[in-house]
Amino acid sequence: MTVSGEINGAKQVILKNCQSPGDIVMLTAAVRDLHRSHPRKFLIDVRTPTPELWMHNPFIVKLDEKAPHVRSIRMQYPMIHSSNRRPYHFIHGFVNFLETHLALHIPVTDFRGDIYLSDSEREPIHAFEEAIIEGRGYWIIVAGGKLDFTAKWWNPQAYQRVVDHFHGDIQFVQCGDAEDWHPPLSGVVNMVGKTTIREFIRLIYHTDGVVCPVTFAMHLAAAVEMPPGKPKHRPCVVLGGGREPPHWEAYPFHQYISTVGMLPCCDHGGCWRSRCQLVGDGDEKDSVNVCDRPVQVSPDLRIPQCMQMIRPEDVIRRIEMYLEWAKYDRQPAPLVA
Repeated sequence: MTVSGEINGAKQVILKNCQSPGDIVMLTAAVRDLHRSHPRKFLIDVRTPTPELWMHNPFIVKLDEKAPHVRSIRMQYPMIHSSNRRPYHFIHGFVNFLETHLALHIPVTDFRGDIYLSDSEREPIHAFEEAIIEGRGYWIIVAGGKLDFTAKWWNPQAYQRVVDHFHGDIQFVQCGDAEDWHPPLSGVVNMVGKTTIREFIRLIYHTDGVVCPVTFAMHLAAAVEMPPGKPKHRPCVVLGGGREPPHWEAYPFHQYISTVGMLPCCDHGGCWRSRCQLVGDGDEKDSVNVCDRPVQVSPDLRIPQCMQMIRPEDVIRRIEMYLEWAKYDRQPAPLVA
């Protein structure tokens, strides 16, 4: 293990990780908590595929990777391998790894990632492409997912039933990466493939709520600050199914719909299978670690039974509960005798 150098007593460390944006949101929390627990002891830089997530972050400095006193750490979260039996959340994963490699205790201080906005990003949205949503409330809906983890997918017809139920009451904005699988929904503002990461963060900041599977959007829903005058926590309904143990993924103020423990394949915790729908891309995920209980929901789509068990009515009721809370919050508190 290389010994890091020091400048004015501060050790210089570059944290590296090449995983997905949701993972990087968790890494932002580890950097925050390292600085909070050991202030002025470290100069931290990062190397990740999504530098946009580090914009405006006060804890990041630029370090020269080739400098003699700079140490690099390839960040991992091996704690995930014991997630079915140990009571820890994803947010502890990178922190635990850092504690081991820096020989320090790093308490987790906030149950959220650490994303920063500019003043302009906090300003009201005037227009996104053809969708003018200024002055209107809207919910973000992510109705698909990445091709490498198709075991997280839900039936697009079920998403459509959720959208149709709230027609005239909620304007849904469908978001997602153009390179992923996002079947188009009707009655939504289609922003799939039309936002940068910073624009998506801005949409999250201004949204009234989020509906999604276990994905980047749920982590941003918790990590991005709330606008003034809004509730303290952003409504988010997450379709978890049986893939991950809920205590590893769920945030305390989200409605996380889990079916862990309801089928033989997840009676011990999350199954952690990668794919249900096969992609045909040559990846071994098409033959290894495939869902045990696929359900054919259309001629060209199969989803896990644990996801099929989640009904549109389950999601609708969670959203309605948030809407009821918002309605009651605007009314005077009842008198107590």
